[in-house]
Amino acid sequence: MNRRSRRKVLILAIVFGVAVATVLGLTAFEENLLYYHSPTDVKAGKAPTKHTIRVGGLVVDGSVNRAPDSLKIVFDITDNAESMSVEYTGILPDLFREGQGIVAIGSIQEDGQFVAQEVLAKHDENYMPPEVAAALEASGKSAKGATEHKPQGTSY
Repeated sequence: MNRRSRRKVLILAIVFGVAVATVLGLTAFEENLLYYHSPTDVKAGKAPTKHTIRVGGLVVDGSVNRAPDSLKIVFDITDNAESMSVEYTGILPDLFREGQGIVAIGSIQEDGQFVAQEVLAKHDENYMPPEVAAALEASGKSAKGATEHKPQGTSY
C-alpha cells in the first residue's frame, strides 16, 4: 500500500467516525427532548405515547380526587377547549390548587391515561407557564389575571 492509498483510507475512516458520532449524538438528543402538548393536542392524538412529554393547562375546579389511603391523586386539566385526566402519585407542590396553571411531566399510557411523574405549579398569583398561556391564547380564551412572569428589576 503506497502513501496515497494510506491517506485515502485514513480520511475515509475519519469521515466515517465523524458520521457515526453525529448520528449517535443526534439520536440521544432526540430521545431526551421534552415536548410540550396541550390537552387539545393530546385528545387529537398529536402527542407521542412512548415518550415523556409535558402537558399543561388549568386545573379544573372540583376535579381533584385524592385516594384516602395513598398519595395517588387524579385531576383534570383544561386549555379551555379540551380537558384531560392526569394521574399522579406523590406530594403535590404547595401552590397546586384548582383553577391554577400547572405543567405535568409524564407519559400517556396505552389506555389513554396520562400518568405524571412530576407536577410543577405556578409560583405567584400572576404567573402562568408560558406554554400554558400560549395554549390558552391559541384556544381563543385566556385565564383571568394570568401573565408571563418577568423577574423584578428587569425591563423588556
